[in-house]
Amino acid sequence: MLPTVTITPAAAKFINRVVRFSGMGAGAGLRLAVTPGGCSGYSSEFSAQAAPAADEKLLEVGGVRLFLAAESRLLLNGLIMDFTETATESGLSFTDPNKEACACSSAAAAPKPGVNRIEISAISRGRPVAPVLAT
Repeated sequence: MLPTVTITPAAAKFINRVVRFSGMGAGAGLRLAVTPGGCSGYSSEFSAQAAPAADEKLLEVGGVRLFLAAESRLLLNGLIMDFTETATESGLSFTDPNKEACACSSAAAAPKPGVNRIEISAISRGRPVAPVLAT
């Protein structure tokens, strides 16, 4: 089953540039591996490839060719893929329109009651620490 993914024009431009500058032929695409993790809830690794691997499926969205393994197909379903660029970083970002955005980058945003927060001073090497409950 192929996921339903929305790819913004900025993400499409970025992906198509990566593939085009790779020098591969017309059937080339972007191998995208998405895993749970990171601030947005997802991390990704990608590379231009000539064709999908045996365990991958081709997803074409708006002129973008993505080669996706099964786990990535499941995680991408319903997401919006965008390309974001700031003064300190750039890359693909994934947004689930059915979930609230992460507010960790906003100093003015207060955590919601019942949300676990770990204070930086509580982080230790190799020993798990109990989270501090935000009130």
